[in-house]
Amino acid sequence: MKTEKQLAAEAAQFAREWKGRGYEKGDSQSFWLALLRVLGVEQPELFIRFEEQVKLDNTSFIDGHIDATRVLIEQKSLGKDLRKGIRQSDGSMLTPFQQAKRYSAELPYSQRPRWIVTCNFETFLVYDMERPTGEPAEIHLEDLGKEHYRLRFLVDDGNAHLAREMEVSMQAGELVGRLYDLLLAQYHDPTDPATLRSLNILCVRLVFCLYAEDAGVFGRHDMFHDYLAGFETRHMRKALVDLFEVLNTPPERRDPYLEPELAAFPYTNGGLFAHSDVMIPPLTDEIRHMLLQNASLDFDWSEISPTIFGAVFESTLNPETRRSGGMHYTSIENIHKVIDPLFLDDLRRELDDILNIKVERTRMQQLQYYCKRLGSLTFLDPACGSGNFLTETYLSLRRLENRALMAQIGGVGFLNFDHVIQVNIGQFYGIEINDFAVSVATTALWISEAQTMRETERIVNHDLSFLPLKSYSNIREGNALRIDWNEVIDAHRLNYIMGNPPFVGYSLQSKEQKADILSILVDEHGKPMKTAGKVDFVAAWYFKAAAMMQGTNIRAALVSTNSITQGEQVAALWKPLMERYGVRIDFAHRTFRWDSEATLKAHVHCVIVGFSVDSPSIEGVPQSGGGVCQAETQGSHTPQTTVAEHTPSALRATPPNLGGELQRREHTRQPVIYDGEDRIVAANINGYLVDGPNVAVESRTKPLCDVPLMQAGNRPADGGHLIIEADDYDDFIRQEPKSVNYIKKLTGAVEFINNKQRYCLWLVGVSPADLRSMPLVMERIAACREDRLKGAPDRQKLAETPTLFRETYNPKSYIVVPRVSSENRRYVPMGFLNSETIPTDSATIIPDAGLYHFGVLESNVHMAWMRAVCGRLEMRYRYSKDIVYNNFPWPEVSEQQRQRIEATAQAILDARALYPDSSLADLYDELTMPPELRRAHQENDRAVMAAYGFEVKSSFTESRCVAELFRLYQALVK
Repeated sequence: MKTEKQLAAEAAQFAREWKGRGYEKGDSQSFWLALLRVLGVEQPELFIRFEEQVKLDNTSFIDGHIDATRVLIEQKSLGKDLRKGIRQSDGSMLTPFQQAKRYSAELPYSQRPRWIVTCNFETFLVYDMERPTGEPAEIHLEDLGKEHYRLRFLVDDGNAHLAREMEVSMQAGELVGRLYDLLLAQYHDPTDPATLRSLNILCVRLVFCLYAEDAGVFGRHDMFHDYLAGFETRHMRKALVDLFEVLNTPPERRDPYLEPELAAFPYTNGGLFAHSDVMIPPLTDEIRHMLLQNASLDFDWSEISPTIFGAVFESTLNPETRRSGGMHYTSIENIHKVIDPLFLDDLRRELDDILNIKVERTRMQQLQYYCKRLGSLTFLDPACGSGNFLTETYLSLRRLENRALMAQIGGVGFLNFDHVIQVNIGQFYGIEINDFAVSVATTALWISEAQTMRETERIVNHDLSFLPLKSYSNIREGNALRIDWNEVIDAHRLNYIMGNPPFVGYSLQSKEQKADILSILVDEHGKPMKTAGKVDFVAAWYFKAAAMMQGTNIRAALVSTNSITQGEQVAALWKPLMERYGVRIDFAHRTFRWDSEATLKAHVHCVIVGFSVDSPSIEGVPQSGGGVCQAETQGSHTPQTTVAEHTPSALRATPPNLGGELQRREHTRQPVIYDGEDRIVAANINGYLVDGPNVAVESRTKPLCDVPLMQAGNRPADGGHLIIEADDYDDFIRQEPKSVNYIKKLTGAVEFINNKQRYCLWLVGVSPADLRSMPLVMERIAACREDRLKGAPDRQKLAETPTLFRETYNPKSYIVVPRVSSENRRYVPMGFLNSETIPTDSATIIPDAGLYHFGVLESNVHMAWMRAVCGRLEMRYRYSKDIVYNNFPWPEVSEQQRQRIEATAQAILDARALYPDSSLADLYDELTMPPELRRAHQENDRAVMAAYGFEVKSSFTESRCVAELFRLYQALVK
């Protein structure tokens, strides 16, 4: 396996060799084969397929296709513009990306790519098809030496060993689940808390014994099986009681006449077998067979991943209990999204640096000290669940330590094998509210320790002692929001806080959880903050962490629901964290879908935020930008921080007994944003996870700029009785022909976007005589009144006006804006309607707005703002007038600029009109969007960007656009 330095050197050499050359037909295959070799593929010709046929109107050929990693490559010659259309054989103009998408659509679903790469021998554009409308990652050949990691997706197919570990761990979890159910049925009262506690501990003990016999911890393979197999079913309960007592008793205190098969078991300790009050129920033949055959002889527990298995093991809990507690499981990949940028990447780089020291004596000294430093780090997971963050961190540190030990074997060697391992599970602390999860977390750490110790024994060629287990009380049972974390570990001894706190939205929190939140989110006077009731549960962990970090070098990273970086929660959470606690965001993973390793998968959209504390910085880093509502922006500077500033002094100091001091390179630590495969080095990361100033867009009742007011549509509040569905319309007017004069079209977000027909009785100003002359209308009015009388007091008052919607807005002309729209659309479809259509409250409206307003709102500038600050429903955009529209910084335009935007806005409407049979959903699907409409939007985008003074260049990305808008916003609200 290549080191980072080897990869960087080979990638740089590759870039030098290919600089300034490359012809599509003659050089493509050589180029990609050489690149794959650099990335570590030993036989690239077996890894990638070239010139694969695909049937369009004629036979075409895919330049490159990598099945294993789901990559499709469209190669062009040097100098070709990858963002411009190229004429095809059928006369159409397609960009290389569009061309590749067309090929992709013709492949079987199982072969369709996750990644599309277009390349011209000097630039790679990487498109993530999970976000087909997102900006491509742009990688330049000349930068490959330092950015080779951005192409790892080409060869990383999810390590086969990891896949095997996952499979085995999932099977182990299923075994435990079945065993759990069988044992539970044997207890007198399966609902008694004492029963469940005993069963939880019993399952943990059985799992440890099954693992210990397969991993050699007990000294002989199948030792646990052979012991139990000597007993009939009716005696197995007593056999387990006797075994657990022996495992908890030191040899010197055991009965000297103990049966040999029991005396052979080693002393285990660690507290696992210490509880004497654990009730073991009578076993059945089915349980006996499952233990001896399915769980022992048929299964190898030594192959499990303790990180994955801990989470799967915890799934034996009642699913309802798990959901109500907000528990969810973490894949190894997602754990590394937290721990790698938090500390592991730095530790890997440091070890690579040491291994490249030429002087052997210095290298050996530094390797020894490096191992000691690894053993000095401390970690806290204040919502540790089954301990998967702690176990994976322990395993990662031990792998680094084993690498360092391996490097020492050919050098000075080891004189004292008792202390060869420095990293120990005593460095890991956790808080968990569920007692069973506490037991699982502790056991998972023990199993991790056993696995890595076997690897170390192979490296040093010496037997190391694993038993007896060390007894640590580092995993604390309790409510993390009510416990003082300093009681678990003193802040000045702690290096890192990490974890995956419960995901519970503020509307779903229990009374106890709301009370927890209110006890944490308090102002300087100790009173609950006004916004405390409107943040997700995870917010409390951020506040607890920030408070603990004061006056320390602790760094933290937490997984969270993405809602804490959207809408009104940004002001509620990040503004006080930055102003009062001096929190700064060091790195962040933008929204990605969170998948669990458990059978019941939790599909949640998450972010990861890494942070530390500094001086208060809510003022951010405003810089100059375009004109906006007659406001001007100001410039300032953001200080840089280094690794050393965040590294405990124990790690920074070189021990005085070393002959030569290692000159450690100080890496400038700039904030980093991870967005899919993109890695964006930022000047500053704000609460929206955008490279921009630390603004907090708060709810505003009126627009920031001089533009028409936006308002909500009408709430019918009628029980559906004033609404006429499309299927009922013809029959209704046939039976009640006079009603046609009082029926109008009805539209909300779904109806507007999908061109669905709905109607309503609009009875504003209709005389009582006319109403009484329409019996079917009167029936609906009476039903509406009855429905309202059954409701809450405010709804009951509406029963006084049963002919009317709750609101009666019916402007002559207005722009309609859907409140919820798919995240897969580049543009939220908006449009003009008149008084013949009544808008519902699933849309917002802007009465008396014109083409200029439509053009700006439908531009990519406004869409970028909306995507940054709006709330989300799952991942769909949730447009808000008080957050999105009223805070949007409009440009200050000249008459010429206004007229140009009006013209491009009209062109959008004209392009839509060319397809009268298509809904807006059809027109704004990225795969079916007509070229005329796309061109019209692109022209409108250019016009609006020019009005802001933004560069109309491909290098002016959406992220840069949002950063500029935040600066403009900041200037307006000062």
